[in-house]
Amino acid sequence: MKVRGFRQANAWLHNWTGLLLGWLLYAIFLTGTLCFFQNEITLWMKPEQHGSHPDAGSAERAWATLQRLAPTAEQWRIQLPGERNTAIQVNWNEPGQEKRHALTLDAASGEPLEVRETLGGQFFYRFHFQLFGIDYMWGRWIVCIATMLMLVAIVSGVIVHKKIFQEFFTFRPGKSQRAWLDAHNATAVLALPFHLMITYSGLLLFMYMLMPWGMQSVYQDDTRRFFSELFPRDPVEANPAPMQNGVPLTDLRPLLDEAERHWPRGVGSIEVRRPGTELAVIELRELGGDSLLDRGAGERLRFDGTTGEPLDIPPQADGGTAKAVYNVLTGLHLLRFAGVEMRWFFFLSGLLGTAMIATGLVLWVGKRLPKRRKSGTTPFGHRLVEVLNVGTVAGLPVAIAAYFWANRLLPLGLAQRIDWEIRCLFIAWALCLVHPLLRSYRRAWIEQLALASLLYAGLPLLNLSLPDSHLLTTLAHGQWLVAGMDLTLLALAALFGLAAWKLTRLPSSAVQNPTRKAPQEAPI
Repeated sequence: MKVRGFRQANAWLHNWTGLLLGWLLYAIFLTGTLCFFQNEITLWMKPEQHGSHPDAGSAERAWATLQRLAPTAEQWRIQLPGERNTAIQVNWNEPGQEKRHALTLDAASGEPLEVRETLGGQFFYRFHFQLFGIDYMWGRWIVCIATMLMLVAIVSGVIVHKKIFQEFFTFRPGKSQRAWLDAHNATAVLALPFHLMITYSGLLLFMYMLMPWGMQSVYQDDTRRFFSELFPRDPVEANPAPMQNGVPLTDLRPLLDEAERHWPRGVGSIEVRRPGTELAVIELRELGGDSLLDRGAGERLRFDGTTGEPLDIPPQADGGTAKAVYNVLTGLHLLRFAGVEMRWFFFLSGLLGTAMIATGLVLWVGKRLPKRRKSGTTPFGHRLVEVLNVGTVAGLPVAIAAYFWANRLLPLGLAQRIDWEIRCLFIAWALCLVHPLLRSYRRAWIEQLALASLLYAGLPLLNLSLPDSHLLTTLAHGQWLVAGMDLTLLALAALFGLAAWKLTRLPSSAVQNPTRKAPQEAPI
């Protein structure tokens, strides 16, 4: 290979780093974007929770339920309803048992709810950073390599497009291939700081795996000791003393009132260690902490479980500036601190990043159309890229829609129901990868985009069979967590439908007959 000059070398680097793992990066970026609303997706996929309406007494009802169901447990954890959930999540572990028991409680009654088994939005989270379905360590390494190449592609893209900010204000929708280049530039520049931040911070999250040498040299491969010093356990957990059982817990209401005086947002979770003993400790955690320094973990208050007297918070390892910088950058990636406005901003930025990758993949095919027209043949590599483009860029949204449909249609008592939901996604995705082999490039795009539009539009209609979940009910009761999901699905249906309709209006000769010169160089 012969290159001339620094920018030409970066152009080659940008093209090939973007292509070789572009389809994987598209999947990682899209699922990562969905993770900004993973709690909302999980709630939508559990319609049995949609009739749960929290009030001021929800925490005390959960407290009473756990006293009845798990009086001898070693630990209780209560996740209270908040901005992103309407039901109460509780779990506990019994003495001598490693497996934790978990229940979902109705916030209005405190009684357990029979909720369908699903990973919900957690599936997208796990796929995003470890490629769900393969060995998790191999998955993490593959994601790390892809992320490094993403960072290389972003930096080399900035170098190649020396007039990138000027080109950002240029869009030529009637120029076909130029329109794809303009769209690629616009989506890249509009959220460029986000792309750099999210890619670099993603690598930082794997810092202990990618660069373990400092930790290994100091701790001699004893990583457990490293993390125990970085995140020390509370003294009450370290050396338990003989305990007297059957000691009543203090009243919860004064503790909640004290916490609410400190935190305007209220209490997000309650943890009780050794309930029913004289060593019981109650810890309340703030709802939706907004500090980046602790990655949105929020403040804590601790009380003696029998008397209700305040206790000191055990000091955490400082870590200095290095830990603070690490927490800020990784906190921005995880976005646990943010409110709904910031999550929407990151979600839209993530969609721009996904579109940037997709337009780059389509542009790669379009730039090679003139040579294909001249030769009258389609090389195997070009055809492979076409198939992967359709099967990934359009196919993955179809597969995600199939995942949502499976959540609604699979029998509630089906064995391994969680696995079958995920299998439906991968089966649909596999079919979307096979489909372009049997159709022309343009027809495959139109058909898969049209299918995506129909599937997403049908989901809110399918909810009409669920009394607490359909759009009319959720809008009437102000349940924006559920209604927002349905409205987003309808917006996506409109977007995919518009894209399919636009493609039907392109001249078919531009793609279907490469030996005949078409008036426009249409990539699809």
